[in-house]
Amino acid sequence: MPRVIAKPDNLDALNTKYEQAELMHPVFLNSVPKCGTHLIKNIFRMFTPVEQQFQKAFIQFPNLRECRNAFEKESPQLSWGHLLFADTSAMILKDVRHIVLVRDPYDWVLARARFFLSDNFQANLEHLKGGSVHIEDYLNMMIFGIYDKVPTMQEIFLNNAVAWLGTSAHLVRYEDIILHLKNMDTPAAKEYFSTLLGYAGISLPENWIERIETGADRSQSSTSRENLNYKSKIDIPAELSEMQKKLVDYAAPGLRGLLGYS
Repeated sequence: MPRVIAKPDNLDALNTKYEQAELMHPVFLNSVPKCGTHLIKNIFRMFTPVEQQFQKAFIQFPNLRECRNAFEKESPQLSWGHLLFADTSAMILKDVRHIVLVRDPYDWVLARARFFLSDNFQANLEHLKGGSVHIEDYLNMMIFGIYDKVPTMQEIFLNNAVAWLGTSAHLVRYEDIILHLKNMDTPAAKEYFSTLLGYAGISLPENWIERIETGADRSQSSTSRENLNYKSKIDIPAELSEMQKKLVDYAAPGLRGLLGYS
């Protein structure tokens, strides 16, 4: 099983600085892996009492049944994970405020590569670290997968995002969060975060900007780009080449448009 090495944050302690309103509905933050899971999770944590945060486990399909109490209407909690679409998932999330976080597939390929090549991620891919292959080859592996080791980009987005579209799940784009984080003093940012948190039944308090900036502090996320560790320097491009963008479109035709990217 893959292992993620992550340092703990101190957001539970920072949470106590703020007066917290009781969460009235169970809320599940579901994300495609490497789409900003820590970012959205940590923002929501600043608006939710610590005792209503389900921190027992990161919820995925293999541990879904043992985490069912995270979704009880009688005892609402905020939980998070990577939960693929399936009959069991749909049944358990029927009465849950469900948010699905995605990222532009072009940028996702790079984010996945940065994480997989870091020392923070340990799996059966250690032989590919340290420059054993050209970075272009590695990026293609992020798109098309690695036989019997890594699923394709299309499989991941299909099961973790696309199949949830058209349901009661609320789609959120990582880039929209980042855009409004950079313009927090604008009416557009207030409207955006009011809508985002409002979907979970959370109203914006007067100090909403401070809370969001606390949760969005990148030093609190052990998997943000600047907090990843590498044994040797790896030059990952800031943007995919035009050819690799074409490969993304070939591997998952229509995906970017379906998610609101074009």
